[in-house]
Amino acid sequence: MTEEDLNEESENVALGTDEDSARKYGGGTLWREIKSYFRMSTSLNSEAAVIEEVNKGIAFRGENLWILIFAIFIASLGLNVNSTAVIIGAMLISPLMGPIIGMGLAVAINDLEMLKRSFKNYAVATVISILTATVYFILTPYHGAQSELLARTSPTLYDVLIALFGGAAGIVAMGTGNKGNVIPGVAIATALMPPLCTAGYGIATSFTTGNLTYFIGAFYLFFINTVFIALSTFIGAKTLRFKRKAHLEKNVYKGLKRGIYIVVIIALVPAFFTTLRLVRESVFETNINSYIKNELRVGGTEIIQHTLDRDSKTLSVVALGNELSNESIERAKGNMDKYRLGGYTLQIIQGRQSDSVMILNKMLSSNSSSIDKLKATINDQHSLISGLRTELAQKNRTEALAKATSVELSLLFPGVKSLTLSNVREYAPADTANVKNYLEAVITTDLKHGYSKADKDKIAVWLKNRCAADSVKLIVINY
Repeated sequence: MTEEDLNEESENVALGTDEDSARKYGGGTLWREIKSYFRMSTSLNSEAAVIEEVNKGIAFRGENLWILIFAIFIASLGLNVNSTAVIIGAMLISPLMGPIIGMGLAVAINDLEMLKRSFKNYAVATVISILTATVYFILTPYHGAQSELLARTSPTLYDVLIALFGGAAGIVAMGTGNKGNVIPGVAIATALMPPLCTAGYGIATSFTTGNLTYFIGAFYLFFINTVFIALSTFIGAKTLRFKRKAHLEKNVYKGLKRGIYIVVIIALVPAFFTTLRLVRESVFETNINSYIKNELRVGGTEIIQHTLDRDSKTLSVVALGNELSNESIERAKGNMDKYRLGGYTLQIIQGRQSDSVMILNKMLSSNSSSIDKLKATINDQHSLISGLRTELAQKNRTEALAKATSVELSLLFPGVKSLTLSNVREYAPADTANVKNYLEAVITTDLKHGYSKADKDKIAVWLKNRCAADSVKLIVINY
C-alpha cells in the first residue's frame, strides 16, 4: 500500500469518527465536505522543518543586522516625509519578525535555549533599531511630526487584534510551507518597524522638548505587536500539536504560564483604556455632527466650521448665508440634551459683520494646513465669482449700448435692420499668450448691393467713437 493510500485511509477513518455529529447537521457527506475546506493536516510541513526555519530567522548578525539598519533608515525617511509607500517598503525588507516568532514557538515547545536566543536577539534588534532611528532624527533638518508618525503613538485594542491575527497567519503559513505572500503581508499589517522609528523620533525630540510622550506611545505599540505575535505563534504551535522538546518541572511550567498571563494583561490594559477613550470621542463627535445637521442646518444657512472647547464647555459654530433667527437658536439650545451635549453652551458666529469675519479668520488660522488649503480654495472661488460678475456686468452694458446705438446707426446709415455688439478675446494658435481684445459689431441690411467699402469704414469709425472702443471689427450681412 502506498503512502497516499495510507493518508487517504487515515483521513477516512478520521472522518468516520464524526459520523454521529455529521448526522446532527444534516448528513455525513455535507459535514465531510465542510470539514475538508478547513483541514490543514494534508499540507503541513514537518515539525523539524518549521523549527529549523524559525531558528534561521532568529539570529541578528552580519547581513541580517545590516539589513535591519538599512530598513530602519528607510522607514525613518518614510515617516519623515510622510510617505506610506516608503514605509511599506521598509517593512517588507525588515527581519524583525524572526525573534518574535522564535519566542512564541520556544514557549510552545518548551525550548528554553531557543527562548534565550530569541529574546537576546530581539533585545539587540530593538536597541539597535531605536538607536539608528534616534541618530537619523537628530541629524535630519526636518523635525515636524507628520501624520504617519502620530499614527504610531496611540495604540488601541485594534492594534492588539491586528497583531494577534497577523501572528496567527504567520505561524499557519510557516507550518504549511505556504510562506509566499503571507509573511511579507504579516510584516506590513503588524507594522513592527514604524513604532521603533517613532520611538527614536521621540528620543531625538526629547532633547529639546523634554517630552517622552512619543517614545512611550510608540514603544508601547511595538510591545503590543511583539506580545501578540508571539502569543499567536504559541497558540498556533499548540493547535498544530508541535511536540514539546522537554518536559519542564511543574513549578517552572506554572511560572512560565503565569508570566505569559501577566505580560498579556500588561499589554492589554492600557490599550483597553485608550480604545475606550477613542470610542467615546468618536461617539461624542458623531453626536455633535448630528446636532449641527439636524438643528442648525436650515434653508440658506451653511455651517462651515465648529470647534469644541472642553475647558469652558463651549460649542462654537460659524454659520454663513441666511442668519439663524433667535427662535431657531433658542430651540437648538433646548435640544442639546437630546444629543448628550447637556452642560455645553452654544455660541453661534454668523452674519456679515466685521467682528464675525475676524473671529472666523482667527479660527481658521488656528487649525492645520488643511484649513489653509480650504481658505485658498475659498479665495479662488471668490476670485472666480468676481470675474464672472465682471463679465456679466460688461455683457449687460454691451447689450444696453447695442440697443441705444442701433437706433442712431439706422438714422445715419439707411438700410440697417439690426445691430449686435459683443466683446471678443481672440487667441492665435501659434501664440496663445498674444490676446486681441476688440468690439465685434454685426450689422444686417436689406440693401440690394450692401454697403461700399467706404461706407463700412465710416460705420466702423462711428461705432468705435460712439462705443469708446479701442478697435472695432465690423461684419455686414446682406439679406
